[in-house]
Amino acid sequence: MFFYVSQLFSFLATPLTLILILLISGFLARGIKWKKRLSGIGILMLLLFTNNALSTIVINNWEPTFKVIKTLPEYEIGIVLTGVTNINKTADDRTFFDRGADRATHAVQLYKEGKLKRILITGGQGFQPRNDQKEAILLANFMITAGVLESDLIIEDKAKNTRENALFTKRTLEERGQSLDQRFLLITSAFHMKRAEGCFRKIGLQVDTFPVDYYGNDNPINIRSLIQPSPNALVLWNKLSKEWIGLLAYRIAGYI
Repeated sequence: MFFYVSQLFSFLATPLTLILILLISGFLARGIKWKKRLSGIGILMLLLFTNNALSTIVINNWEPTFKVIKTLPEYEIGIVLTGVTNINKTADDRTFFDRGADRATHAVQLYKEGKLKRILITGGQGFQPRNDQKEAILLANFMITAGVLESDLIIEDKAKNTRENALFTKRTLEERGQSLDQRFLLITSAFHMKRAEGCFRKIGLQVDTFPVDYYGNDNPINIRSLIQPSPNALVLWNKLSKEWIGLLAYRIAGYI
């Protein structure tokens, strides 16, 4: 129930939804005054949330700085969160990726450069599965193809959200007799790292972070980004607003 309530709230509170509500309300309003007011606010919000310069500044300040690989110590286990495959496209001989493939490819790189001895992948099908494929298995298949030994992979394929990623990872480690006193390397998207790290620390796992899949960029603010509306900026704001709402919901629920 908690998940569905938070999902509904995050849908209603996203900038695109709010803009549509304002524009539709302005269209349906009876008085000229309210038509202009609601429509005007909606248009102003649309201009604000499609401003690429503003979205770039916000995401660059939200995402943590990336870690230089050569400066990392060696870890017995790296933990990779799923949520990056296209599970709506069914295939038995390959893994289709959505945005976020860095979680898998950078984990493989860390493994091949000797920074990880083993990789634990956590994630199942989500709350509305379209087929019987599980993300952890799909990522494992990709990693094996990329050169990771199957014996060096640990699969947890039941988790449906970040909270369960942490809980089920801990249970999997305990079942395999792994020491929980060691430090693990947590690998997930930069925009999602704060919530993920909080969940894992809350249940008692000691994690260092390795953020990947950056939405921010190094491009300087320029005239074009200041004046040309960008649909990508609106997409980014929707992703950030959902993450912020998720972070707040997890704090209220005591998950972090």
